[in-house]
Amino acid sequence: MPKFLRSIALCTLIVLIAASAAAQVNPGDTINKASADKIKDLVSPGMYWCVQHGWPMKIVETKPVTLRKAFTEATEKYSGQVKLAADGIQIQNFVAGRPFPAVTNDDPHAAVKIMYNYYVQIGIDDLDLRNFDADTGPISEERPLQVERHFLIDHFRRLFYVGRLYVDPKPELPNKEGFWFKETLHPLIEPFDLKGVGFTYYRYIDPAKQDDSWLYLPSLRRVRRLSTAQRSDALFGQDTDQDSYGGYAGQIAWMDWKLIGEKPALAAFHTTAFPVKWADGAADWAFDGEWEKRNVYILEGTSKLPQYAYSKRVLYVDKDIYAIPYSDMYDRGGQLWKIWVNNFTHKKEAFPGSPMKYDEETPFIPSIVMVDMQLGHATKASLPSSRFPGEAGWYWHQGAKEGTTEDQFTIAELIGSGH
Repeated sequence: MPKFLRSIALCTLIVLIAASAAAQVNPGDTINKASADKIKDLVSPGMYWCVQHGWPMKIVETKPVTLRKAFTEATEKYSGQVKLAADGIQIQNFVAGRPFPAVTNDDPHAAVKIMYNYYVQIGIDDLDLRNFDADTGPISEERPLQVERHFLIDHFRRLFYVGRLYVDPKPELPNKEGFWFKETLHPLIEPFDLKGVGFTYYRYIDPAKQDDSWLYLPSLRRVRRLSTAQRSDALFGQDTDQDSYGGYAGQIAWMDWKLIGEKPALAAFHTTAFPVKWADGAADWAFDGEWEKRNVYILEGTSKLPQYAYSKRVLYVDKDIYAIPYSDMYDRGGQLWKIWVNNFTHKKEAFPGSPMKYDEETPFIPSIVMVDMQLGHATKASLPSSRFPGEAGWYWHQGAKEGTTEDQFTIAELIGSGH
């Protein structure tokens, strides 16, 4: 090999080694905007933008997440019978557990199967999230988040009709209408001008059936029906939309899904602070927590709805537990627009001495953040709010013991709670 070619090859090798070294992070490292390049290949483009603009990361050892016994047993018992219909979208013969425990990348339906695994995750019968708040406003690198609006919400509830493992009746509630689940968020307590506002919606198993969604506005004394496309709209001056909850909360059939690939990525799956600890100074829109390396699928979802706000969503889905650490949203022009970031921890109780204890490791989400990169705007939510000392916040599969019953998901209850 000529000398000049050897020199070029050596320089190339040095650059590759340097780039590889720059991308390595190890337990004990602290990442900030000055060292953001170290994690560029370990996060989504949206998450990289956040770190570049001040989001701190403490790197820790990867820890396993233990799946609940009933969920594992249901997976072993029922997954062999589950399949997709001829349309490649509708799930058939699902009872409980993880529907597709062995997804291969060469499967033409891999992306949809991954989404169904995400849909059930670790399996819950019902959920009541209580006493949480959110702040929204512009962000910058010079000053803390400038709070434009502060929100306080009483309850976010979800009731599953299928896949039930803990609360009778199991594995399905009487379900002639074909519900997958019902969900409600009401009432808003603050701000004053939105006091009593709430949402309720019903999700159906049949992907051809649109959600039944209602928004109650006490100031107008009316309930407004919402279209499916409106679920992607951010309401009341903040950044979040209903379809972004959890990383993706829309119907699987509303998107064309594509598996982009898989890679190691950083995720906040075992943070220690509860309630959430927000970062210091100008980065106070970001939670200050621990991040670990996980293996994730990268999925792209392109909306089938012409008036949908986003041209696509890119989801990062953990390969072990199918939770989403973050998801990026793109505008109709194909430019990066927003990111949803989840903060997870997995424990038997939210904090030592919590009034709500579990026999097995249970997920808690101390906070979420949604950032509009184009506007330099963010919404951060504390789940629960630090204004309620001793509040566990998350009440999983408790049913009537904690008041999560079918009558909580009616239009009458939506209106009544808002008075």
